[in-house]
Amino acid sequence: MKMDVLLGLQWGDEGKGKVVDVLAPQYEIVARFQGGPNAGHTLEFDGIKHVLHQIPSGIFRSQILNIIGNGVVLDPIVMKKEIDGLAKFKIDYKKNLVISKKATIIIPSHKLLDAAYEQSKGDKKIGSTLKGIGPTYQDKIGRSALRVGDMLSPDFKDKYNALVEKHKTILSFYDHPLDALAEMEEQFFAAIEFFKTLNLVDSEYLVNDAFSEKKRILAEGAQGSLLDVDFGSYPFVTSSTTMTAGACTGLGVSPSKIGEVFGIFKAYCTRVGSGPFPTELFDQTGEDMRKEGNEFGSTTGRPRRCGWLDLPALKYSIMINGVTQLFMMKADVLNIFEEIKVCTHYELPSGEKIDRLSFEISEVDAKPVYKTLKGWNCSLENIDSYEKFPSELKNYVSYLESELNVPIKLVSVGPDRKQTILR
Repeated sequence: MKMDVLLGLQWGDEGKGKVVDVLAPQYEIVARFQGGPNAGHTLEFDGIKHVLHQIPSGIFRSQILNIIGNGVVLDPIVMKKEIDGLAKFKIDYKKNLVISKKATIIIPSHKLLDAAYEQSKGDKKIGSTLKGIGPTYQDKIGRSALRVGDMLSPDFKDKYNALVEKHKTILSFYDHPLDALAEMEEQFFAAIEFFKTLNLVDSEYLVNDAFSEKKRILAEGAQGSLLDVDFGSYPFVTSSTTMTAGACTGLGVSPSKIGEVFGIFKAYCTRVGSGPFPTELFDQTGEDMRKEGNEFGSTTGRPRRCGWLDLPALKYSIMINGVTQLFMMKADVLNIFEEIKVCTHYELPSGEKIDRLSFEISEVDAKPVYKTLKGWNCSLENIDSYEKFPSELKNYVSYLESELNVPIKLVSVGPDRKQTILR
C-alpha cells in the first residue's frame, strides 16, 4: 500500500481542509505531518462552518483514524479549545484521534519570543501569526524543545522551567515584557493535564503497521509549498517542510511509500503577511476578488493579498512535490469577472522574460506577463457536474492543464462539501 499526500501549491489557504473532508471516505487514516496552529482548515457541511487548526480534517468522519504526526508543533491550549469545540458534534476523539509522542510542544514563552522577534524586525516583519511556531521549531532544531512524550515524565516541570529560563534570557535582551506569562502558564498547565488523557502514541509504528494491514492513508499538509522553509520565498516563509518530503519526515514514512500527490491551488492567488507576490492586485479588481472570495485569514482574520494565477510559481510547486493530480479551488470567486488573467512569465528590470522561480525573484521587482482569457461571468451555484460548466470555465481548465501537464481532477465551485465537482 502507498500513502497519498495532499498539500497546497501556493502560499497556503488553498482549501485543503475542504478537500480532505471530501476525500476522507476513501481512506481509513488521515495524518497531519507538519505545521502548527497557524494553519486554519475550514470545512462547511450541513449548513455548519468549522475551522480546525491542529486536528486533521478527517475528524468529522467517525470511521477514520486521525493522526497528528511528529512533524507537527502543538499548542496544548489551542488543542483543548479545539477538542472542546468538537463536543457539539458528538465526536469520540478518544477513539479516532491519536498524537505522536514525538510532536513538539509550543509553550507560552515561545509566543512571547515570537512577538519579540517580529517587533525587532521593524518594517521588515515577515508577517508571523505570533502563535509561537517559529521559536518552537528553532528549539526543535536547537535540540532544546519539549515534546509530547515529555508531558508524561515525572520531571516535566523541571524541563519546562529550564527552557523558560533560557527564553527569559533572550526576552530580556529584547526588553520584552513578561507580564502575560503567569496567566498563560496557568492555562498551559491545565491544558497539559487534559492532554495526558488523550491517546499519545509512537505514531511512526502506527502508520507503518497500517501499511502492513493494507489500510489507505492520506497525509494532510498545512500552509503551502511557496512557504516551505527551503523552497519558499525565504525569509517570508513558515518554519517547516511543507512539501511532499515533509510527509516522510513528519510521519516516519519511507519515500518509497508515497503514492498519489494531490496538489491544491486556487483559481487565482492569495497571500497573508509579507513577501514577494508578483501578481498581487492593488486596484479595485483585487478588492473585488478579496470580497468575493471572503479572503480573510481563518486563524488571524487578516485580509489576504489577492492576485491572478501565477503559472511559473505553480509549475515550480508541481515540480518539487511530484504532483500527480491537481485540484482547483474557488473557481466561483472568478464568476464576477468578464476577463481572467494568468501570469505566464516574469519580466525582470533588465527586460529579460523568464518562466522560472529563480533565487533572485525574491530580491528584484519582477513584473508579471499575462495571458487574458474570457471569463464565464455567471453563477456556478447550482452546477453539479463538469458537463454543466460554462464553456469559458472548461476552456480555463483545459488551458491550465495544457500549461501544467498534470490533470485537474477536481474543481470546487463553492464552500460547501457538496459544491465539489470530481472529473
